[in-house]
Amino acid sequence: MRRSNRIDAKALPRPARVAILGTGKIGIDLLFKIGRSQFLKCVLVAGRNNESSGLEIARQKGVPSSGMGIDAILNHIDEIDIVFDATSAAAHVRHWDALKATTAKVIDMTPSKLGKAIVPAVNLSEAVLERHINMISCGGQSSIPIINAVSAIVENIEYVEVVSSISSKSAGAATRINLDEYIHTTEHGILSFSRAKHAKVILILNPAEPPVHMQTTISFQLENPPIADIVSAVRTRVQSVQQYVPGYDLLIEPKQIESNRVVAMIKVVGQGDYLPKYAGNLDIINCAAVAAAEIMATNTMRQQQTC
Repeated sequence: MRRSNRIDAKALPRPARVAILGTGKIGIDLLFKIGRSQFLKCVLVAGRNNESSGLEIARQKGVPSSGMGIDAILNHIDEIDIVFDATSAAAHVRHWDALKATTAKVIDMTPSKLGKAIVPAVNLSEAVLERHINMISCGGQSSIPIINAVSAIVENIEYVEVVSSISSKSAGAATRINLDEYIHTTEHGILSFSRAKHAKVILILNPAEPPVHMQTTISFQLENPPIADIVSAVRTRVQSVQQYVPGYDLLIEPKQIESNRVVAMIKVVGQGDYLPKYAGNLDIINCAAVAAAEIMATNTMRQQQTC
């Protein structure tokens, strides 16, 4: 499904030229998803190891590649409209320092908490106003749409707990390195996009075989929950997320299990681009990033057409 705020790709002078920095699981899955976009064209994939399997995949797809990392991006910055940084939170701090003097827009895929936090089902339109945006985390992208929807109808949410379980096979090196940042940034995102007073985030890397699909359980502590209204709001919000993440689904509708506790569960099935369909954690953050990049790109192209 396409969102109504997009323009016809045929009306654009060209797709936006994008570069991917990072050749791990997120970066290469992102490459596949960008390849399906009418609004984006990947012109460079840059990593730190010229012999990495990720760069080999980029070469096989005919996309220019480099093992020079951020230097490769900077060397070609005049040919790049948007940079996706799929490295680590610590590395992104250095990369943004190098990129902020350029005109390229930057989409941070790491939990660095730099840049404007964007959750497409909640605040996609704000992406057009920013040069530097952050996609929070896979757990944030799966839970925040639901938490925000509940927060819109419940004024007093004392506590929210989010437990995301993903297959350990779908967690790359950067995800494992960034676990502390993941938790802190996701908790911060939940509080920023809701009326919740407190939040706790847990990430489980499940080694089960066969690999498990991504599941996110959201628990709310709130007084006198209007459960019918909550269910209706959550169903509507799930449909909004499904517009850009086809495998996003409500596994368990919000249920009141105690006088002051409501629980819901989300399941995300991936499209099987780079990793098999169990890697819904890649889909939820990469599909969100592509949705943000596309609206940033169409806005840029509109501006160029009016100049």
